Amino acid sequence: MNIHEYQGKEILKSFGVAVQEGIVAETVEQAVEAAKKMKADYNSDWVVIKAQVHAGGRGKGGGVKLAKNLDEVKQRATDILGMQLITPQTSAEGKKVHKILVAQDVYYPGASETKEFYVSVLLNRASGKNIIMYSTEGGMDIEEVAEHTPHLIFKEEIDPKVGLQGFQARKIAFNLGLSGAAFKEMVKFVTALYKAYDNTDSAMFEINPVLKTSDDKIIAVDAKVDLDENALFRHPDYAAMRDKLEEDPTDVEASESNLNYVKLDGNVGCMVNGAGLAMATMDIIKIAGGEPANFLDVGGTANAQTVKAGFNIILKDPNVKAILINIFGGIVRCDRVAQGVIDAYKEIGDIPVPIICRLQGTNAVEAKKLIDESGLKVFSAIALKDAAALVTQVLA
Repeated sequence: MNIHEYQGKEILKSFGVAVQEGIVAETVEQAVEAAKKMKADYNSDWVVIKAQVHAGGRGKGGGVKLAKNLDEVKQRATDILGMQLITPQTSAEGKKVHKILVAQDVYYPGASETKEFYVSVLLNRASGKNIIMYSTEGGMDIEEVAEHTPHLIFKEEIDPKVGLQGFQARKIAFNLGLSGAAFKEMVKFVTALYKAYDNTDSAMFEINPVLKTSDDKIIAVDAKVDLDENALFRHPDYAAMRDKLEEDPTDVEASESNLNYVKLDGNVGCMVNGAGLAMATMDIIKIAGGEPANFLDVGGTANAQTVKAGFNIILKDPNVKAILINIFGGIVRCDRVAQGVIDAYKEIGDIPVPIICRLQGTNAVEAKKLIDESGLKVFSAIALKDAAALVTQVLA
């Protein structure tokens, strides 16, 4: 689950990570008041107005602006709030900005030069260990750094059984070229960051940039956090951070119906129970001459309500020309699924595309009989090759 920058910073602060302070605003008036508070609390004459959307590259799309006085705060907030922000990580339509973060200026002049670094913590699936990836080239797209200057990217693997060791944190600070007070601050920063990542069951923490200020403080200027949805039951306070406005409405509807849904670009809707069966079903659709329009897993207990929810979601895609239901009756009986399909069809009304229903497993014969005798526009099959032939037939 992705969360906003300001939410990620709240989590970081709770684990002792120093961050660029800021206040969230949803209106221009709130932004002006936030800027005044930044001045009062942190003596920040300038502030940064930052769009809060679930996408990187906000600055490139005009979603991050510096404001040097209250008039500029008002203008920047007016420009950013409500805009359709298009970045390299959004669709062509972009994302509407509903919130902004009014953040303190941390690039103030001082005794030493400011420096930007890149630091992230994530899982290395190949080794089964956590990894801290870091670079002296902060503030840039890490993909660009990896492509053009891979020698500037460092990696430190951490065994989750023993956690981050002191020598590893010091090694990171050393490789970033730090010394003195900045070195000690970076060691503290990396240690606290890894603790935040580990204790929150996160999939990724990406801080870009990590800033060494002119007075040798180390702070997180940005925070991109991906929480592991499978562990949210342990963190109800983090689960409450979910912003449905940032998600595709169809994805939200699917999750509320306990369906696993991924939209694709094809013309045949898929409804299956089980991820492996979904992959096989998409292969069958390709072989039959179609293209899968989605990945939709209704789980092991398909019934009339889940089938109805699946129909409603699939039919929102105007590209769908047919629907293939492929259910294996192991946990659930096929005749119950068939009755669920019939009940859902009648409840929805006229479905404008043909439906192929392939049910295999417990009571598959009884299920086929129910479908065939229902009088509905549903083609039934038991063998997978028969279902493929029907897909070819309806697409012809």
